[in-house]
Amino acid sequence: MTAGLIVLLVIAFLVLLVVGRTIRIIPQARAAVVERLGRFSRTLEPGMAFVIPFVDRVRPLIDLREQVVSFPPQPVITEDNLVVQIDSVIYYQVTDAKSASYEIANFIQAIEQLTVTTLRNVSGGMTLEQTLTSRDQINSQLRIVLDEATGKWGIRVHRVELKSVDPPPSIKDTMEKQMRADREKRAAILQAEGIKQSQILTAEGEKQSAILKAEGQKQSAILQAEGQSQAIETVFKAIHDGRPDAELLAYQYLQVLPQIAQGDANKVWIIPSELTKALGGLSDRLLPPATDDSATR
Repeated sequence: MTAGLIVLLVIAFLVLLVVGRTIRIIPQARAAVVERLGRFSRTLEPGMAFVIPFVDRVRPLIDLREQVVSFPPQPVITEDNLVVQIDSVIYYQVTDAKSASYEIANFIQAIEQLTVTTLRNVSGGMTLEQTLTSRDQINSQLRIVLDEATGKWGIRVHRVELKSVDPPPSIKDTMEKQMRADREKRAAILQAEGIKQSQILTAEGEKQSAILKAEGQKQSAILQAEGQSQAIETVFKAIHDGRPDAELLAYQYLQVLPQIAQGDANKVWIIPSELTKALGGLSDRLLPPATDDSATR
């Protein structure tokens, strides 16, 4: 009975082994290549599949998702004989599991070496400045070359990016000094432009202020002259309407004399003869008439 139990267990194990080698479950976004008696038979798609045990051999699963691989910095000589270190990143995807399995032994290593040689060819025709400022152009050329070369491997290169382009330390120090000098130059130019604009605005303000002040003085003088003219006309009209005699004019002149005498330069006065006669007549009127006693005396 013990021997029969052992036989049953062996048979059950063989059945499970056969079932396990017959049924294969392929995960999503994966693919598996089946070889029958050493030759390619078919490619298993995601899901459950059946194979012939001990006849079909299933190779390791191949990931069909987009992959990212970063390569270490590679020394590249530019056109002006400077060595730069370029670090690149490749985005690729396996589109044909059969070609990726049989057309190339190690497609990751092949992509890396192809990237290095293409970088050297592209950057070798550029100067250091062009290499630093033409990353998009280098990325585009790299992607085209890699996509053409890896197409027969069942691989599609979607993107190529340069992570860093590092020039030699001496060149980097020189570039930093040049950039610092350029920044200081731009700062000095901007400061000079600011001072210039400030002076221009100040001059324009002073000009406008002088113009407005002159206009104000002009209007003030015009208004003052018009006021004096109107006052003279009013006085003249009043005098003309009043018809003053010589004695009134003499009296008005006597009232104005203190104002004339206030000036320091007014040392000599010229009195018209007509005014002298008027003053004489005015004094005769103001003085009282002489009496007979004084006449006899």
